[in-house]
Amino acid sequence: MKLFSSNHATKPFQRFLYCLWILNMVICSANAEQAESKSLLVPDPPSLEASSYYLLDYDSGQTIAAFNADTPIPPASLTKIMTVYVAFSELADGRLQLDEPVTVSEKAWRTGGSRMFLEPNKAVTVGELLKGIIVQSGNDASVALAEHISGNEVTFAQLMNQTAQGLHMNQTHFVNSMGLPSPDHYTSTHDLAILTKALIRRFPEYYKWHSEKEYTYNNIIQHNRNKLLWRDPTVDGVKTGHTEEAGYSLVASAKRNGRRLISVVTGTKSTNARANANQALLNYGFRFFETKKIHAESETIAQPRIWMGETETLPVGLDKDLYVTAPSRYADQLSTVIEIKQGITAPVEKGQTLGTIKVTLDDTVIQEQPLVALEAMPQGGLLRRLYDQAYRLIQKTTGYPK
Repeated sequence: MKLFSSNHATKPFQRFLYCLWILNMVICSANAEQAESKSLLVPDPPSLEASSYYLLDYDSGQTIAAFNADTPIPPASLTKIMTVYVAFSELADGRLQLDEPVTVSEKAWRTGGSRMFLEPNKAVTVGELLKGIIVQSGNDASVALAEHISGNEVTFAQLMNQTAQGLHMNQTHFVNSMGLPSPDHYTSTHDLAILTKALIRRFPEYYKWHSEKEYTYNNIIQHNRNKLLWRDPTVDGVKTGHTEEAGYSLVASAKRNGRRLISVVTGTKSTNARANANQALLNYGFRFFETKKIHAESETIAQPRIWMGETETLPVGLDKDLYVTAPSRYADQLSTVIEIKQGITAPVEKGQTLGTIKVTLDDTVIQEQPLVALEAMPQGGLLRRLYDQAYRLIQKTTGYPK
């Protein structure tokens, strides 16, 4: 049927159909605009010529951007992040001292690649070795420190792998302390970000060495290979890596206005390329995303009913600060949803999980964290327990009181 006709009898009906068509177009257009307004307008991450990358917000632990993040890669000298992490752990536990002397073995001295230029059978301190690894990326220093801590590199690699498992680095396995290529020596950009976050969080007093631009040992001055330390004053680490198989890689971290990001880029073609790629990722994360502190550790968030306890309610909250990372233009649209277990009965231990708090954006959960008891709650006396039993029986039978 034609929409318009010269037949006068059909003109009212045709006009009615035409009005319906116009109304439908208006409704469809409005729905489309509404749908578009609900979609989150966030630019895509920068296009990088890299085999994999990962961008992590330090406080929230949320992924901002990722590419092949869980694909196994050869870590090259990025391995040394774990080497110094293990050493820092030994220092923290009192099993190692910074001024402790280490005698350089023949094997350590003969180790090729980037070097600290140690001399065989001479003593060097643990602190000097750590700076030689962090700033100069010394393979000889890595071997010397590994041998000092564990007796040999094989045993030290076992310690590295046990540490990786404890950090839930599920795509990681080490066979040496310096990153010498091997089919059984691999990690992922995701795992490297996990490791770096733990390093910064646990050892801030030692992490600061990663920002040093040069280190002198044996009258030889060597410069840090991390070009971003010169380009960007907010960058304070972390480690470079390179082999023919792995390409040029860099783990970088920057802190701007109190907010820290960690970027990992692997498999680029040059030292400039790895620096540029990390800079692009960091700029992207700081420019288009914002991190907000929603609740503080130990802050009372809810006080649910507790049955058979000394009191009727118990404060619940968080065992660590709750941070959320969201696109900057939508950071003020975050909502929280609290879910508390029903029928909580004493005794309750301090720190026991009693619920969950979820942070949502556009009806999507983007962060969640357990709600825990902020205090212990022992069982109440006999009269309290009898009262609560009667109260619950009445409530179950009659639905009242609620």
